[in-house]
Formats: sequence, structure tokens, C-alpha cells
Amino acid sequence: TKPSGSRKYFGSIILAEKNGNQFVYVGNAGTGFNQKSLKELYELFQPMVQEKSPFNEKIKNNSQVTWIKPELICEVKYSEVTEDGKFRHPVFLHLRNDKNINEINMKNIKEKKQSPSKEKKVEIKKQKPEKPSSSVKKSENGTDRIYTFGKNKVTVSHPDKIYFPKEKVTKGDVIDYYISMADYILPYLKGRPESLLRNPNGIKEKGFFQKDAANDTPHYVNCKEVHSDSTNKEVNYIVCDNIETLVYLNNLGCIELNPWHSTTKNLDKPDYLMIDIDPSDKNTFEQVIQVALAVKKVLDKAGADCYCKTSGASGMHVFVPTGKKYTFDQVKDFAYLVCMMVNEELKDFTTLERSLSKRSSKKIYMDYLQNRRGQTIASVYSLRPKLGATVSTPLLWEEVKPGLSPKEFTIYNSLERAKKMGNIFKGVLGKGINLKKCLENLE
Repeated sequence: TKPSGSRKYFGSIILAEKNGNQFVYVGNAGTGFNQKSLKELYELFQPMVQEKSPFNEKIKNNSQVTWIKPELICEVKYSEVTEDGKFRHPVFLHLRNDKNINEINMKNIKEKKQSPSKEKKVEIKKQKPEKPSSSVKKSENGTDRIYTFGKNKVTVSHPDKIYFPKEKVTKGDVIDYYISMADYILPYLKGRPESLLRNPNGIKEKGFFQKDAANDTPHYVNCKEVHSDSTNKEVNYIVCDNIETLVYLNNLGCIELNPWHSTTKNLDKPDYLMIDIDPSDKNTFEQVIQVALAVKKVLDKAGADCYCKTSGASGMHVFVPTGKKYTFDQVKDFAYLVCMMVNEELKDFTTLERSLSKRSSKKIYMDYLQNRRGQTIASVYSLRPKLGATVSTPLLWEEVKPGLSPKEFTIYNSLERAKKMGNIFKGVLGKGINLKKCLENLE
């Protein structure tokens, strides 16, 4: 498929099994490649290009397809085989020259799926987050934990407190999750004021927002005073620049992390634009997917790189890098234009009406107003205080299709997925779009 964003050569490879004399579609593999393998495979594909699809069925893809002769055999790893016979999260490993094309079917795979290894798979899925590599010991009172990071110590009170009752996930499990994910999440938190959503008693009790950190933060926690026009006061925001601060926030009950869209270096110019696709209780996630793909279609026409993630709840977030080049008003206006164009296409179940009293209860709200100074959204890789201990997870666009569920991505499997997929969201912090050209492309 055609590449997008910073990817060169191709986006994903289309996979098939051989069933008698027919090829049957089993999914797309868009990960597992580096720049070298992308180039080598692309060059290998060129003499094999053909106009006709090798499938009798029509294959739906979100991007342009170039068909090649179905002669190459590859090995992939995957999380599971879906009920309709597709690989979930296939990752390309390498080509195989030792196999005959008629061997490439699901028979052996199905046998393995029914073998005792299934028990192991379930066990892995339910395991708690990896234990942190930092030094951890109990405090003198025997109820607290003390984490040591170099010269800094962070005391965590009541680590055995239950945060997610149904899943039996504790405060300590949440902290261990964030420590294990620190390398992935900190790039999206560093330098950004944090609005603290605190759930100190877990998800069963309503949380509360706190912005001002006052003056009693530990020495390793950086803060930034920002003037609030609404209160005409200075607000002392915490800035999560290091793993110690991350654990400190978790100890305050921050299950979810909410950074600004801009950094302290330039508070008035965001690093990215974002569109929050927020469904009502009466919308399906299939409709959310449809809206996300419609947003991508408009952004593709504009020539704007875009990235998506689950919200960790019922919606999705689409991001466009803007690279600190434009004001919040400029970014917001462009987001509004994109949302208007999508709304024209999907009027039956989308709206731009912010007021709940005026909004239809059956429509998805496309929130472009998130692009205002001081607004925050759950960070990529952030846990959400929701049933299932779900995580706001970055996705490849080829994953955004019917069958996707935000419930798939949880505290249990996010680290494994991040290790497997790599940092697929890093383009969000890239150099940014050319807004003038994007607008010209949409005229």
C-alpha cells in the first residue's frame, strides 16, 4: 500500500493464504520494517508489479494499492487470528525461501492455536505490568514504597490500594506500568504544563482536576507559573520532565495524564492540532472509525500528515503536527474547517454543536475546540480511569477498520505492543505542516 507520513517506499504488505487454487486475504502487515528492509523489499517488488488483483474478493484498503505477483512468502508474528480468519496486529519478520506456496494456509496455525500454548497466551494477557528496574523498598512503616532514581527518592503511599476493583489493579500496579512505559510516554509530557486529573481513591469515586501545584513540590519536580486570564492569577503548573515526577503524579492519584498541546518554551504555539472524536452512548465504535477515516481523507487531500490513537474510552483522537509554527487560533480554525468538511459528508451522525442541550443524543461530536491555549487531552500511552484499565494507544491507519475495539489496549499489553510496534506516534512532534499549502489544497 502507499506510504503515508514519514514512511518511505510502501505502507504495508497485503497478506494472503493459499486455499486450493485461490488466494484468501488474511490482513495487512505494516510494522516490522526498518528503512533498509523497506528499500530492499520495495526494489524486490518492482519487477513483480501487476495491474490485476490476485484475489477473487474485493479487498478494502484505506490507501492506494499496488498489486504484485503472489509469489513471495513471508513469516509474520501476530496477537491472534480473528473469527473471520484475519491476523490481528501482524508484524513482518522476514521472507522465507524454504517454503512452497501451497503450504501457505491456516491449517498449521489453527492447530497451534488449539494447542496447550493457548493457556500461556491467556496467562500473558492477564499478567501485571513489568516490575520497574529502579530500586524499590518498603518504608519503615511497612505500608509505603520508596522508589530510588539515582539520587532522588519518591515515596509512594498505600501502593496496595485498589484502583480498578474489577481488574484488581492496584495503585502500585499503575505506578509500575508508568515506570515500564516511561521511555515511551515521557517525550509527550516533557516541557508541558500538566492539568492534574486525580483519582486518589480509584475509579469508583469521581476524580477532580487540579492545576495549581502550590509551592510544596519536591526538588526534582519542575514547575511553570502561567498567568490565567479567567482568574487573573498565576497558576503554578507541574511540568513532567522526568520519571521521578511521573511517579510523584501517580502517587497523587493521577491515573490519567493530561499535558498541554504546547511547551513552556512557546506556550502560545502548539506542537500539534488534534480533533477529538467524541461519540454519544448511542453511537457505535464502527461509526467512530468511519469519522476518523473521513478526517484522514480530508487531511490527505490537504497534504497534512496525521496520526491517530484511541482515546482509551469510547472515542478516537486524530493529531496533525504543527511544529510550534502557528497560533492556537490558526490551528483551531484549520481544525474547524476539517470538521466542517467531514460533517458535510457524515451529517446523519456527526455534529459540531458543543452544547449538550442543543446536540442530538445520537450524534458524534467532533471537538475542534480542544485546540485552545490551556486545553488538555489524555496523553498517548496514558491509562484511563475506566473499566478494563484501558490505555490511550497509538494506531497505524491500516489498523483503523471495522473490528477494531478500544478495549483491546490495556495496562496488560501496552508495553508489549509498544516494544513490538516502536514509537509510531513520534511524527506528531515532527516539523509540522505547511498550513498555507494545506489550505490551498483544500480550495
